[in-house]
Amino acid sequence: MGKSGAEKTSTPRTPIGVWLAGPLASFHLIVTVSVLLTVLGLVMVLSASSVEAYAADGSAYSLFTSQLIFTVLGAALFYVALRLPIRLLRRVSFPALIISVVLLVMVLIPGIGDEVGGGRRWFTIGSLSLQPSETTKVVLAIWGAHLLASRRRENATIKEMIIPLVPVSMLIFVLVVLEPNLSTTIALGIIVVALLWFAGLPLKIFGALLGGGVTLAIIAGFTAGYRSARIRAWLNPGADSQGADYQSRQAKYSLADGGLFGRGLGQSRAKWSYLPNAHNDFIFAILGEELGFIGCAVVFGLFALFAYTGMRIAARSLDPFLKLMVSTATVWTIGQAFINIGYVVGLLPVTGLQLPLISAGGSSTAMTLFMFGVIANAARHEPAAIAALQAGREPRFWRLLRLPSPEPYSPQDPFGVRSKQARKAKAKKRPVGTQPAMGKTRGGPPGAGKYVAGKPGKPAQPRKAPTKQPQPRAGQMSAGRPTAARTPKPAKQSPPKRSQSAQRAGHTAAGASGAESWRAEAWEGPRPRRSWGEQPPPRAAGWRDGGQSGDPAGGGRPPRRRPAVFDRERRMS
Repeated sequence: MGKSGAEKTSTPRTPIGVWLAGPLASFHLIVTVSVLLTVLGLVMVLSASSVEAYAADGSAYSLFTSQLIFTVLGAALFYVALRLPIRLLRRVSFPALIISVVLLVMVLIPGIGDEVGGGRRWFTIGSLSLQPSETTKVVLAIWGAHLLASRRRENATIKEMIIPLVPVSMLIFVLVVLEPNLSTTIALGIIVVALLWFAGLPLKIFGALLGGGVTLAIIAGFTAGYRSARIRAWLNPGADSQGADYQSRQAKYSLADGGLFGRGLGQSRAKWSYLPNAHNDFIFAILGEELGFIGCAVVFGLFALFAYTGMRIAARSLDPFLKLMVSTATVWTIGQAFINIGYVVGLLPVTGLQLPLISAGGSSTAMTLFMFGVIANAARHEPAAIAALQAGREPRFWRLLRLPSPEPYSPQDPFGVRSKQARKAKAKKRPVGTQPAMGKTRGGPPGAGKYVAGKPGKPAQPRKAPTKQPQPRAGQMSAGRPTAARTPKPAKQSPPKRSQSAQRAGHTAAGASGAESWRAEAWEGPRPRRSWGEQPPPRAAGWRDGGQSGDPAGGGRPPRRRPAVFDRERRMS
């Protein structure tokens, strides 16, 4: 017998496919890629910087020690980013942007920012140097994603999407170019382009902005002498082999010496002062020389795996903010790696962009690890991961880090229940009446009939208090059926205070039934004690059965339990 169509088309899943279908596969992938790139970068920095560090300080480990300190700081930031709530990340993005702009202004002030190599880009704290432009890249990606995600929820126009983001980005571009630092400006441009692309900007406007950005980059490239010299050397390779084209030429020689398997770790010749900045901008050439084509292929594979993981996380996330942020960070990291490798092999002019997590760069390494931690945090917020963690399927690595449980995304409350936006939305639905005391969201009294309308764009309209429809009387028809006679319940109100003689006389008042006397005693409480030998007042008929026997119009109420005061009077009498 032939197999069915479903059996023919179905193929057995491989173990890798089964593992990738797991709920926490994205989290494990991003953590693994981060660890492998960081370890590989530390090994290559130690190998490539040993000769230059020994010539400068007499110790082959001075540059490696500085890189190791920033790597430990980056690992701490990675852990903080893992535990950071998404709503808090969005809330602090704008204050962090303001601080970053202030730092970019301060680094340009003589006496505050240090001038190294003709540019003011660093703050020096002891033996460590901090570069504020590296922090600005991460902050701009997070704030831009938060801004565009908020405007996207509000159905903003194209003008409202561009106006907040582009002017702020242009201000940052100007401050970075004044350092001068064209390489970081290119990275910032990649971030802005990725944000606008993934936000769904129309192609015409996107093409116009992209064309304008490329034109400004070309103009900035030809304004400075060393930049124009690098571009001319790239357009005419070999024309200035001892000048502007020297680094690119030596890098190609290093890659050619590596061959297929490389010369071995620590056996590079180019790092012996043949290739300047061997541990920083051109570390990929040293990696190719010592590890060969196999080592370069491993680097390509790690960055390709990171690109796949980042786009996988962005596609599986429900939060528009996480989608924009993760996809933008992925494009920015892969674009920076492509530009670095491109100018090392001669495909692009030399720009000075570093290879993420592999090149020696303290601030760049720390902030890149923080960004990787944010992406790993986004992987924890995938719907499948949240369901698995809530079901108690926490891996051992998860329990070791003591990570908090992720909060599921809610389109009605994207900022969290404690956010300012959530409190504003809740205040619109609060009834108008007595103001809540001590911050409690308590409504007005039961008699308050007016409420504030919670719909935007409409004036507040008072709501009418619900009115009780009159009940049909006995014998009348209601919905085709006769209704039984029913006596309306008397309104509950506190009886006026009376003297003892009036209270005693109330039990024998004319027209007072046993049920009414029982209600009065229940309101007034037990009567005062009588003197010895005093006879109790006569009781109304029907007091034992709640007014059914003594009061025919008692409404047919069921018999009630006698109050304890009657039992006490009976024993006394």
